[in-house]
Amino acid sequence: MHYSLQLTTVEAVPTAVVRERVEAHELCKFVPAACGEVWTFVRATGLPKPGRHTALYRADHQVEVGAEVSEPFVGDDRVHHSQLPAGRVVTTTHFGPYAGLGEAHDAVRRWIAENGHTPACICWEIYGHWEERWNADPSQIRTDIFHLLQDPAD
Repeated sequence: MHYSLQLTTVEAVPTAVVRERVEAHELCKFVPAACGEVWTFVRATGLPKPGRHTALYRADHQVEVGAEVSEPFVGDDRVHHSQLPAGRVVTTTHFGPYAGLGEAHDAVRRWIAENGHTPACICWEIYGHWEERWNADPSQIRTDIFHLLQDPAD
């Protein structure tokens, strides 16, 4: 698949997340379960309806999975207030089943290396709001991918 990559700057985005150390082979179970926990928390606490689902990955296998939120909140022992980072990123959009996301991440990592940038070893995905038509045509599923770059001044 061909990916169009863009170097840009993003602002921080507040999130409600479940944070755990997760091995790659466990992500297919952890991500949907954590999203469910966040939605249960949001409904129980009366927070405004969250935005899109997110998953943030650190090099040490620390993962934050949840959803965008519009206001700060006090979490509990499982759901925490966090944020997607601000800064310079390389971004692309993947269309298709989630199983193909690795190819998109590989394209971003190659572009970073080929263009002389240094990764900050933090990346994240923002999942499009689910649409019923995706059940019949999963090639339309949208996931935006971001890889944070180290600040050149660091």
